[in-house]
Order: sequence, then structure tokens, then C-alpha cells
Amino acid sequence: MTAFDYAEMTTRNRGFVTEAEQARLREACVFIPGVGGMGGAAFMALLRAGVGNFIIADLDGFEVSNLNRQLFARADTIGQHKAEAAARLAREINPEVRIEVLGREWTERLPEILPRVDVAINGTDDAAAGAEYYRQCRAHGRTLIDAYASPLPSVTVVRPGDPRLEERLGYPTVGVPWQSITKDMGVECLMKEIEYVLVHSSSHKYVDLEVAGEVASGKRSRFSFSTMVTMAGTMMAEEAIRVILGRAGGTDYRGYFFNAHAQRVERPLAAPLAFAKRALVRRFMAKLLA
Repeated sequence: MTAFDYAEMTTRNRGFVTEAEQARLREACVFIPGVGGMGGAAFMALLRAGVGNFIIADLDGFEVSNLNRQLFARADTIGQHKAEAAARLAREINPEVRIEVLGREWTERLPEILPRVDVAINGTDDAAAGAEYYRQCRAHGRTLIDAYASPLPSVTVVRPGDPRLEERLGYPTVGVPWQSITKDMGVECLMKEIEYVLVHSSSHKYVDLEVAGEVASGKRSRFSFSTMVTMAGTMMAEEAIRVILGRAGGTDYRGYFFNAHAQRVERPLAAPLAFAKRALVRRFMAKLLA
């Protein structure tokens, strides 16, 4: 068996990154709570890019329904804690990678975690934990990379001085301690996020609207597809690398949607167009939920 060698593992990265930049990636630390779908895809991409340090967290174990999209979900990891299984498999790729694994306590430990990392990625879909994550990233001056709840791959880069998602979309969680955020508030947050997605992208063209209505009304779990999840996670990883290396460019806190169906990037609409489309979307959503 050939012995592992980090330089050989990353030799084909040269041309995309310099030797000095590769060394920076090796020293960097990324925090990813939620390593199932998009968070897991971002973790895998950063791991293979040569990032050398991670703090990862998850509350759940892998289920059979995760096999359609979650890169660390395999027949032999079903029933295993997601973060622990992902860390074990990551070490099979890079035995030298350093990974700290957390569970439910990650939210309480944010003031201790964030000063130790170069960039934060959001792989969770919990409204309360997400609100606290955004707030703590602002408090500790860390950039947070996230994605919308959309059937089109998307990515946002929220820097410390940018408005938080809850502020920008008018969530009912603004000013509410995260421990007091209820499930009903979480549902309202999701509805506002879906409204934003429908206003600023063409997502409605690419999903079964009957199923979407059942998801919105809580009758079924969110739908998700392998290509969308993997592309979104890779887009998040690309932005994380940009932050780590201090490269110019990239997206902003409003982000963008990548429409692979039409081979185009969809960016947030100008205010007058968004205003007009929002009225149509709200009528559409009302019918969908009726």
C-alpha cells in the first residue's frame, strides 16, 4: 500500500492555487454544523481541496432517505451519528486531517468555537439555531456562508457587517432570544424564505407544485435532489476557499441561484421588479396552501 502524502494528494491543485495558498488551506479551520446534505457536500469538497482542520456538528443519524443526496450517507453508515460517521470517512481520505466532532451542544459553544475558525458554513435548517449562528458570527467577526431553501443550487456570503437573514427577510425571530424561538416561528421563517426564493428565482418552473404545497403545509418532508445538493455544497466550498485565501470577488449576502436547466445565473431582482413579482407570488402561495 502506498503511504499517504499530503503533497501528492494536493499536487493537482497547483494551477488553481499556489504553493503558499495550499499551505494556507492546510492550516485553515472551517466550522460546519450540519454535515448531511449541502453541509456534507461542502465538507467533502473542502476536505479534498486540502483544508486541514474542521469543527463539525450534527444532531441526527443517517437514514435510508439520506442516501439520495448526502455524500457521507452509505449503507454502512445508516443509523450512525452523522458527524461521527463523516469524520471517520474523512480520515479515510486524509488521515492527517484534524476534526473536532460536536453534537447538540454546538449552539451553546459558539462563543468558544468561532474565534478559532477562519470561516463558518451553515448546514442546518433549524430556525432557532440558525438565528443564533448568524448573530454569533456577527459578534465574533466571522463570515458565514449559507444557501437558500431552493430547488435551484444557491449560495450567500454574509460578512460580519452585512444584515442577518432574519433582518433582511423580516423573520419573526428578530430580537427574540434563540432559546425562545418556537416551531411556529420557524414555519413562518421558512414561508418568508420560500417567498424570497420564488420572487428572485425561477424555482417554481422546476418542481412539482403539488408536492411543494404539501411541504409548505407540513404534510411531507422537504424534497431534495442529489445534483442540486452537491452543486450547492460545492458552491459554498468555493466561497469558503475564497474567504480563507483572501481572494477578491465572489458573491454577497444576497447571493445567487444557479439554474442548470437554463444554463444561467439568477441574481436578486431590482426593487421595482421584486415588488411587482412579490404580489403575484403571495397570491400563488395562498392558493398553494389553501
